[in-house]
Amino acid sequence: EVQLVESGGGLIQAGGSLRLSCATSGFTFDDYAIAWFRQAPGNKREGVACILSSDGVTYYADSVKGRFTISSDNAKNTVYLQMNSLKPEDTAVYYCAATHYRDYIIRFFSTGVFDYWGQGTQVTVSS
Repeated sequence: EVQLVESGGGLIQAGGSLRLSCATSGFTFDDYAIAWFRQAPGNKREGVACILSSDGVTYYADSVKGRFTISSDNAKNTVYLQMNSLKPEDTAVYYCAATHYRDYIIRFFSTGVFDYWGQGTQVTVSS
């Protein structure tokens, strides 16, 4: 029933830009926080950006502040991640995830336990 489908990944040169999309269905979009996580080989999964759909409040990992922007189109139940000034260290599989807004802050910054997950999209940044 619940689906999160990522798209927009690919191979790009350092300094370039990509826009990831997460199309969602099967849950009440405005009651959830939507986040992007990423995981590179040998690394732990880390939260990249998070948005509270109901009011547009956003959070970012320090490593991407000033370069990445998360946004939502509530009419389309879709979340985007605009990635600018990409670096090789941004290379990872990027996952879209959703969790109820009630405890989304602790889930994003600490536990990483979200209700629903997409399958991921690969982003590779070459030097």
